[in-house]
Amino acid sequence: MGRVKSALRHDYKHGLSSARPRRPVVWFGAAGGLLLAGMIAVWLTSDKDAEVEATPAAAATGVTRIELALPPSSQPADGPLPTAAPDKQPIAATSPPAGKTTPAQASPAPVVAAAAASAAVTPDIDAEPAAPVGELMRVTVKSGDTLDRLFRRNGLSVADLALMLRLKEARNGLAKILPGDNIEIRHEQATVLELSRRMSEELTLNLVRHDDGYKAEFLAHPVERRVAYAQGKIATSLFEAGTESGLSQTLVMNLAGIFAWDVDFALDIRSGDSFALVYEEIWQDDVRLRDGEILATEFVNQGRKVRALRYQDPDGRVDYYTPEGLSMRKAFLRTPVDFARVSSNFNPNRLHPVLKTRRPHRGVDYAARTGTPIKAAGDGKVIFRGRNGGYGNCVILQHGGNITTLYAHMSRYDKNAPLGKRVRQGQVIGYVGATGLATAAHLHYEYRLNGVHRNPRTVPLPDAEPIPKQYRAMFEEASQPLIAQLDAITQTRLAAR
Repeated sequence: MGRVKSALRHDYKHGLSSARPRRPVVWFGAAGGLLLAGMIAVWLTSDKDAEVEATPAAAATGVTRIELALPPSSQPADGPLPTAAPDKQPIAATSPPAGKTTPAQASPAPVVAAAAASAAVTPDIDAEPAAPVGELMRVTVKSGDTLDRLFRRNGLSVADLALMLRLKEARNGLAKILPGDNIEIRHEQATVLELSRRMSEELTLNLVRHDDGYKAEFLAHPVERRVAYAQGKIATSLFEAGTESGLSQTLVMNLAGIFAWDVDFALDIRSGDSFALVYEEIWQDDVRLRDGEILATEFVNQGRKVRALRYQDPDGRVDYYTPEGLSMRKAFLRTPVDFARVSSNFNPNRLHPVLKTRRPHRGVDYAARTGTPIKAAGDGKVIFRGRNGGYGNCVILQHGGNITTLYAHMSRYDKNAPLGKRVRQGQVIGYVGATGLATAAHLHYEYRLNGVHRNPRTVPLPDAEPIPKQYRAMFEEASQPLIAQLDAITQTRLAAR
């Protein structure tokens, strides 16, 4: 070592000699070898797993530990490292001593290169989704429209329509279109890429174009049934009280229909009567669509409390029953029109308002607006429909037990109740009018037993069938929660008085 140092010192002082031109290179090579040997010795004596800071032992021996730092990466710890571009040389970064700045730190190029490489591999999670291909068209079906006519009118390929209709699902879903139906079509010029039609509240038919034709899929739109409650007190009419309680017109009509056999809403209603009901609301995607079925209800009329519970038996039959299992239905309705008032009652000695003579009034007159629906009082057959003297436009139904009912002064007939057809209780058979001997729009209603007129408002009406014995236990189990909910509502109402 002393000779090496002497030779280096000698060369440094006296410069390079022209006679020995290659000697300094040799000496410097020797010095480089010694330096390399020293570094190897440092490496062998170093603890590879030690931290960057020197430990007391290292400080005592004069050993300096060096660690190599990997370049920064945006990839996960277990993911691949970014690959350098082919025309770029990778740059190694090391951790410099404290207070020192390396060329890598001074220049941002390595960081920029690493970020660019990382961006090339890592997807941008905030990127906007690709826009749908084609143009969206919404068409509304008009009266007299067919699919062929719709396609031609909007410049769409009828050949594509033929391809769609090869699918059974498309034939079933598009076989019947109605005025007001909406169809969405995504297209590129005349080519149809996708067609969607809402089949029902809960189902959409979607036809999508593929290389080998069209494929059908059904998209579900499930609805949710939520239980709601309402109660009210009548001041003038059930309709007004129901509206004030937040009930829809449909719900009020259904409520009246449940009690139609027990309560004459045209004559029996009194101020102070009350009602309460548990019903369903239909929701979809947190949007309320409409009211559902009434599950349980109570009506208090002149102090008499009547309750009705909805029940569907294992055979699928749905009806309303009392808590004791008796049917709310009777063989006949007390009132064939809703929310009418009695303008003339059953009276054998009435003075006729037009003829001004004493003529028996063998029925009940219900004053209502022209066009108000008239319902069949019971199941029966249409045995007369036409003009009938002072009755004007008239319908007569034949029921079982040798009972007939008559409906007079109609403005028009319902097309679904022609002569000779059987009708169901509650089915619309015509509409209120003022034809024949009538001073204003009203329904004249008669009830005849064995050809003899009886007062429709007081004649005893036979009950419908109660809950079958084999279903009685199931009915009681299903009705208990509904009764409990009604009790809770009515108790709240009593406490609020």
